[in-house]
Amino acid sequence: MNYKKIYFCFVCIGVMTSPTYAQNRISSFLKPSDSLHLKRKNSVLLIEAVSATTALIGLNQLWYADYPRSKFHFINDNKEWLQMDKLGHSYSSYQMGRFGAELLQWSGATQQQQLLYCAGLGFTFLTAVEILDGFSSEWGASIGDVIANASGTALFVSQELIWKEQRIIPKFSFQKSPYAAERPELLGSSMSEQLLKDYNGQTYWLSVNLHSFAKDSKIPKWLNVAVGLGADGMLSGDDDKLFIFNDEQLARKRQFYLSFDVDLKKIDTKSHFLKTIFTVFNTIKIPAPTVEITANESVKVHLLHF
Repeated sequence: MNYKKIYFCFVCIGVMTSPTYAQNRISSFLKPSDSLHLKRKNSVLLIEAVSATTALIGLNQLWYADYPRSKFHFINDNKEWLQMDKLGHSYSSYQMGRFGAELLQWSGATQQQQLLYCAGLGFTFLTAVEILDGFSSEWGASIGDVIANASGTALFVSQELIWKEQRIIPKFSFQKSPYAAERPELLGSSMSEQLLKDYNGQTYWLSVNLHSFAKDSKIPKWLNVAVGLGADGMLSGDDDKLFIFNDEQLARKRQFYLSFDVDLKKIDTKSHFLKTIFTVFNTIKIPAPTVEITANESVKVHLLHF
């Protein structure tokens, strides 16, 4: 299966009669504990375990149950989709691990405990999905996917060990492509499906925080430079198949981007509610001026590109 993106979002809001009181309660609840809060820690671990198990059971029933089982086997899909699906695996593994670790940080757990229990959450979950693929006659486990999963986890863990902060953040953006209408069964018939299936519209970024590498400078703490990779002209994962679109033969091509971005977590605020919102939305690249370089085409400059 070439599209598996699992996003875990935990939003906790208490509703009280007094708006001011409610806001204080929310802020107090979302504030990370100064010391280990065992009840919070156990709750986080339980929620993550139950969520992952439920997602795997649901995926097995809703997707794999429609196809015959087989002996466990591998496939080589490394040439498909110009490797955009592999970037999706790496991105998902990183973000799941980051969310898991930050949830445990909320409980007052140490960095060592965060890395031990939750940083590998994305790799563990996506590897379990890969095992389900391996026992499906329609699909098959992919070594390339496993490596991509490991790379996302390694990017998060290595930065925590070296810098004790995330200076390089994988991000995602999407623009609707014209190709989904040609093959909706493969690329998606709705916007939500296309978001996951249509690799023509996806861009994966590495967003680098400039101030983190020059802490004595006057560079705004929130300012990032982002390097992105996308692809175009794909109506199939197989690059050997030829397709005609608008009376012309489609040419598969990579797209490279250079843009500005914002590290939302570096925006100063005392509101723990806003910090939580910023954490969730720091997975997405913001629209900004962008330079686009496409193979065998002229360089394009976008005043605002997502």
